[in-house]
Amino acid sequence: MFKFLKDKLKEAISKISRKVEQEKPPEQKEEGLTAKKLITEEKPIQEDIKKTKEKETIEKQIVTEDKTEEDEKDEELERDLEELEKQAGVEKEAINEEQNLFDGGEIKAVKKEIPQEKPAEEKIQKEEEQIIGEKNKKGFFSRFTEKITTTQISYEKFESLFSELEIILMENNVAMEVIEKIKNDLSRTLVEKPIKRMKVEETIKRSLRASIEDLFNVSKINLVKNIKNKLEKPFVIAFFGINGSGKTTSIAKIANMLKENKISCVLAASDTFRAASIEQLQCHADKLGIKVIKHSYGSDPAAVAFDAIKHAKAKGIDVVMIDTAGRLHSQQNLMGEMKKIMRVAKPDLKIFVGESITGNDCVEQAQRFNDAVGIDGLMLTKADVDEKGGAAISVSYITKKPIIYLGVGQEYNDLKEFEPKIVVDGLGL
Repeated sequence: MFKFLKDKLKEAISKISRKVEQEKPPEQKEEGLTAKKLITEEKPIQEDIKKTKEKETIEKQIVTEDKTEEDEKDEELERDLEELEKQAGVEKEAINEEQNLFDGGEIKAVKKEIPQEKPAEEKIQKEEEQIIGEKNKKGFFSRFTEKITTTQISYEKFESLFSELEIILMENNVAMEVIEKIKNDLSRTLVEKPIKRMKVEETIKRSLRASIEDLFNVSKINLVKNIKNKLEKPFVIAFFGINGSGKTTSIAKIANMLKENKISCVLAASDTFRAASIEQLQCHADKLGIKVIKHSYGSDPAAVAFDAIKHAKAKGIDVVMIDTAGRLHSQQNLMGEMKKIMRVAKPDLKIFVGESITGNDCVEQAQRFNDAVGIDGLMLTKADVDEKGGAAISVSYITKKPIIYLGVGQEYNDLKEFEPKIVVDGLGL
């Protein structure tokens, strides 16, 4: 599923990431970033410390020069007095040590004088200087490493890189509105944001995955739950789309799924226009053991739907599924006929059936039918052979309606309930 687009996206993302990883850091490219410049940025703190010390030295010199001869004599006397007191104290301490040397015949260990520690302020200052030095050294290396191991994408560079991705999306039938949304989402995530050089590809994939998942941000329809929750039976479902989109086969697949969930149903053959359409529906019904309400070819399709609903009410059948004739949105008479069916049947759910492989055509058809009758949900057929995935990516976002089921084969069990993860995984994201 989506193999072609998956391979192209992988190639484009790898190419973009290589270009980004090989880019020089913005600062190095624009300003000539060097280790010398970064070291220069760390000088202010060291220069502040140096200036402070120089200021203290100058102040001491000024104080010394301002002293008078009398002050110097007084200081000299004070120093002599302190020296005498110190000598007296040392002699007294020596006498005490001699007296206490022997005590009870045992020699006591003489404690050595512990050198006086440096003042606390000087110690704190040295510790602070050491911490600041380590911090500055660490800050330089961490910032230098960050500048080398990370990169930033400018808006101009992003425009250039995205152009390659844009061409690939267009080639794979992704709608322009969707491409524009993806571009805006990626720019918000990638432009001027620091990205680790070794994780550029991973970052782009993650951003692209989130953007695509957001395309399906519409209310999900749980068909089985909705049917069981309706108190007044039957639950009426109308199917429509263009010729050959696979409506009749899709109806048979859903009928089989309902049967497996113990939900009874009846089919209304309201395609009275196409040759062999009634026989085709009858063939599926016979295989599944389900009744078909039908009229002759050329009869009123709305009348067939009316009779099917009447039958379901009488028999207590849970669901009526109406098969309508394929038509183009430009066929005004057939579109008018379909509107009449909607007025008569008043369906609880209107499902547009489109071929996944038709890409943008499928998206446009769904939009036209939505404008005409107001669809409630979508079913994409032939999703298993869709190499491009443009319709699956775009149709829900354009119509603002959920994809309910994907047809992934020809068997009755080849019906897959839609999840955004199917598209994301199919694209290799």
